Amino acid sequence: MSEDEFDTDTGLRDRQTTGEDRVRMVARQLSEPQTANWIAAEADWSHGPTSRVLERLVEDGVLHCDDRGTHTTYYPDYRRQAMQESMRLRDGEHTVEELTDRLTDMKARIRGWQDEFDVETPNQLRGTIADEALDADEEDRRREIAGEWDHLQRRIEIVGFAVREWDFLAPTTEPAGANC
Repeated sequence: MSEDEFDTDTGLRDRQTTGEDRVRMVARQLSEPQTANWIAAEADWSHGPTSRVLERLVEDGVLHCDDRGTHTTYYPDYRRQAMQESMRLRDGEHTVEELTDRLTDMKARIRGWQDEFDVETPNQLRGTIADEALDADEEDRRREIAGEWDHLQRRIEIVGFAVREWDFLAPTTEPAGANC
């Protein structure tokens, strides 16, 4: 395979996945509701087939849809995502102690931002961008930190759940055919 095939937007990923695969990948990674058109564009696939895949994902309970606005939007079942991610953490290479250390580190980063900017939430930090004394670089920095803060808050919830439910999330050792 030539090096050019790795560098193009329609390179290796598109050659090894179907349009349906790409729609599923995009849909499962949504962090906020999006329209079928947006998902189709991200998956580099046409609207009609994308809509059909999204409807199947809704029927399967993988996605939810909201048709109350001007456009129907799709979003993942965040509970399912959190549970799957918690199970991946439990089944992965990390110990409960390592995950607890990660929690401590994430919370320390947030406390550092709270102290540095004298704010309590990412949105309060975003609000400081209105300060006229900031240059463009500092505005960008604060916007980036607020996004990272949002991300860390979601990670703290998931990692915290994995730690709290460590024993419950343990892989089962029952034979595949065992029923009660």
